[in-house]
Amino acid sequence: MILFNVLSSSNLFSPLETNGSTKPNISNPFASTSSFQSKASILDNMPSHNVTVGDISIAYKQMGNPEGKPIILITGASSTMDMWNPLLLEALISANYKVIIFENRGVGESTAGTKEFSINQFANDTLNFLDALRINKTDVLGWSMGGFIAQQLALTDPDRVENLVLYATSCGGSNDRPTPPEILAIDKNISMSEQEKMQKLAPMFFAPVRWFEAHPDYTSYFPIPKEYPIPKQIHLKQLDASATWGGTCNTLSSFTQPTLIIVGTNDDPAPDSLTLAEGIPGSWLIRIGEAGHALMYQHPDEFNRLLITFLDIHKE
Repeated sequence: MILFNVLSSSNLFSPLETNGSTKPNISNPFASTSSFQSKASILDNMPSHNVTVGDISIAYKQMGNPEGKPIILITGASSTMDMWNPLLLEALISANYKVIIFENRGVGESTAGTKEFSINQFANDTLNFLDALRINKTDVLGWSMGGFIAQQLALTDPDRVENLVLYATSCGGSNDRPTPPEILAIDKNISMSEQEKMQKLAPMFFAPVRWFEAHPDYTSYFPIPKEYPIPKQIHLKQLDASATWGGTCNTLSSFTQPTLIIVGTNDDPAPDSLTLAEGIPGSWLIRIGEAGHALMYQHPDEFNRLLITFLDIHKE
């Protein structure tokens, strides 16, 4: 395990120069504007594609170098693909990646199908999705519940995952922390509008409180969906899938991929990240101060620089 504790203002890693290589001039759709809201709008309006995978149709977007190394991003619960930080996507495109984002079954434009909602099924969906796109091997970034799916994917078919990035997640199972009751109470409140729910959940998402108080206008750094991301029954099925997943805590030593574990210190009281890092051979653990579950929105420059550094070091 390699451990870094990074303050949010840290310059531990400087911007990358990738071994002096000349990169092709790939069109970066986000480079046309400096405004976060405009970049988020570009992502919203980017056309999606659909592919049939088993009993469902999966919606996805692809950007960057079509001949570049692929990286697939797996969202957390209640998140659509348009909720990825466009600054992260822009950084990956600039690093010459073929970037693929998609929506899990039942979310956004992806259909729910007839099969059970489980982490194992989500991982199988992802493997079949890779097959449909004819991707034999890819880097994988999983956020929160997406980190569960990424771990299951890496264990189910390790040859398909080259580098593994686990962002704001745990090894699950009986060791996993349940969703805080105050969040569940808001989430299940049927008398509250979805916009009201988002306003109440935001301070918990962008921890610590003093950080959120200093950055109250979250529309300037968080891509607000035009409507609530997913139907409530789908969200509850996702929560149940996460709660009933057996986890990887007893099989962490089986991971063979270079692995980055990255988390905000205010989102990691257990700390779950240390359990992952101690169990996965040779893994990197980076904990960024003054950050919560929304780390990639709170400190995008640090998050993106650290991610690209890890990926660049482990490029074949």
